This record gives sequence, structure tokens and C-alpha cells, in this order.
Amino acid sequence: MTVRQFTRVEVSKWTTREEAVFIIDNVVYNVTKFLDEHPGGHEVLVNVAGKDASEDFDDVGHSLDAKELMKKYVVGEVVEAERRHIQKRQISWEDSKVDSDSSFTSSWKFPVLLGIVVTLLYTYLFG
Repeated sequence: MTVRQFTRVEVSKWTTREEAVFIIDNVVYNVTKFLDEHPGGHEVLVNVAGKDASEDFDDVGHSLDAKELMKKYVVGEVVEAERRHIQKRQISWEDSKVDSDSSFTSSWKFPVLLGIVVTLLYTYLFG
């Protein structure tokens, strides 16, 4: 089965509530039937209709369920000559920044210790 190819100019013509089409990561989506179901409201989708919405989509941080649901609205892909390089952001849960001057008061230990001291003081004075 051949996938329908779209130019960016073609996609740029579908910018209304009656025909909302956009691009995410070189894949073309027609979300016209999904407008009223979108949790963020139809305006969000209509605002990016006709455009490359890759960055907007990534910035929101959609769930895996949302990404699975998207497959239902795929209508094609961008022609080879107009594709953009997809560079996904690398997200790290580790703190890669090393503070050479990190002190006790700027770490998580200070508020915890302060909370314990205040609790003990309150218990001693009012207990």
C-alpha cells in the first residue's frame, strides 16, 4: 500500500475547523473529526492547522495513549524533498550539573533538618 505524499504547501491550505490538517514529525494528520474530542479544546488544533506542529506537540508532552490515538488520523506523509530532520529531545532524570560550591543550606537536607528541629521544639514547649 502506497502512503499518500503531501507537500507543505498543500497542507498549508487546510487551516479551518471544517478541514484541519497538520504535520507532526513529517507525518500528515487530518484531525477534523477529532476537534470536538480534543481535551485541550478545538482551538488548540485549529491554531496549528496547516503548519508543522511537531514542536508544539512535543512541548505539551502527550501521553502514550494520545500518541496511539494519533495513528487513527494519519492521512499521509510529507514528500521526501520537504522532510525535516527529526531531533527528539533527550530527557535525563539525573542532575548532570555539578555544583562545586553547593552548601548544606542549598540542599534538601537543610529543610528536612529544620522541620525535625521545629517539630521537636514544638513538642517540648507545648507537649
